[in-house]
Amino acid sequence: GGRPDMAQAGGPDAAKADEALEAIKAALT
Repeated sequence: GGRPDMAQAGGPDAAKADEALEAIKAALT
């Protein structure tokens, strides 16, 4: 993490942010 663009949920990178979120969830479980 730590990428500034990840804070822009709903921006052009919304899909990427969602993928990152899924990856985080998978890592935590």
